[in-house]
Amino acid sequence: MKGNKSKLKQTKIKENGAEEEVLFTSLRAKEWSEFHGQRPIKESLKITITAARKRKEAIEHILLYGPPGLGKTTLSHLIAKEMESNIRVTSGPAIERAGDLASILTNLEKTDILFIDEVHRLNKVVEETLYPAMEDYALDIILGKGPSARTLRLDLPQFTIIGATTRIGLLSAPLRDRFGVVHRLNFYSPLELEGIIINASKKLSVPIDNESIKEIAKRARGTPRIALKLLKRARDFVQVKSEGEITKVLVEEALKMLEVDHLGLDGSDKRFIKAIIEKHGGGPVGIETIAASISEDIGTIEEVIEPYLLQIGFLKRTNKGRVITKFAYEHLGIKFAEENLPAGRQGKNQQKLL
Repeated sequence: MKGNKSKLKQTKIKENGAEEEVLFTSLRAKEWSEFHGQRPIKESLKITITAARKRKEAIEHILLYGPPGLGKTTLSHLIAKEMESNIRVTSGPAIERAGDLASILTNLEKTDILFIDEVHRLNKVVEETLYPAMEDYALDIILGKGPSARTLRLDLPQFTIIGATTRIGLLSAPLRDRFGVVHRLNFYSPLELEGIIINASKKLSVPIDNESIKEIAKRARGTPRIALKLLKRARDFVQVKSEGEITKVLVEEALKMLEVDHLGLDGSDKRFIKAIIEKHGGGPVGIETIAASISEDIGTIEEVIEPYLLQIGFLKRTNKGRVITKFAYEHLGIKFAEENLPAGRQGKNQQKLL
């Protein structure tokens, strides 16, 4: 049992790294009032929690999905606190065998919460073992092998599984349907991020002016995790350069050093855009060709670089490949000419001129 407990505690560090573990534990919202943004989700969860507490039952199984860094882990801890329940934390890849899952579930008490990060990465055998546990609060264990094998059903207390995933499409339909509450977390507005930065600066005991808060929020790509990282890097810069308050001038210097511009684009984003413009005429170009051009992994391009560029309209995905838009040209100060458009669109533009 000690091995399982250590596995639960160490999962986050293995999955996200020591830096993000520190961010989550020290700067995570401890109360609903500290959790800025996601207002519809918070209101819906509060109703669900209140109803479950009135019935003195465990809350329904919850699935939270969306891009990384938006607060899925934080929300799960807030739900556990509101339910006055214990929370156990693990991840899909950490539960390697059905026996690992059985040892975790049998140690849960009534209304306890099991948080499974990256739930779409659960082993298939483990996932199928989870079905009766979620639906009937029972665990089927096979004893023995061959003709003498028999099935033993263990009753489990009413518990709640909160699953978190960045790729809900990879979740199997049977597992997805067993979650009674499903919420998608959206990107945050700059105003919502400002509230998060203010709370974090107080916890870090870092004086910061309003202009600096707005500047960091504007460059955080709508993601609290990025906002907190930028705040900590600005704090480091100020402590070394001035040992005073974080001001807009110092924030701009710090972010310039980190190659983060006023839209939140970093060096990797700009290298990606420039490679398509300078080497492939702005596109369309295939993902394999781009990956080879910038010596980057295809998965990194699709999951890290492209989502934000698509969101702000700097990139288009077409049947023929990736295309850089006029907005990206203007942002980088590169002249956008008619020949940058795909052949079909050139003709349409010429017809409009005629």
